[in-house]
Amino acid sequence: MTKTMTFDELRQFKSSLPDGTMARIAEELDLSVETVRNYFGGNNFNEGKPTGVHIEPGPRGGIVVLDDTTILDKARAILEEHQAKEQESV
Repeated sequence: MTKTMTFDELRQFKSSLPDGTMARIAEELDLSVETVRNYFGGNNFNEGKPTGVHIEPGPRGGIVVLDDTTILDKARAILEEHQAKEQESV
């Protein structure tokens, strides 16, 4: 399944993730941490692999098309889990 969003939205989402999320996603999906970072806009292809992220120039950082939402879905699940834990501690 593909997902389209602006680059700014992708980076804002990444910024909202709790510490350690990149490493956790990498471990759970058997990927390198750099590959996960590349998915969220990084460009270290010496250490990580391309991830099917296509960026077209435009407003708000351009348009991003994600060929596969597996990493995004895992990140969303981790964020929801983190938010639920925060609610429990309130």
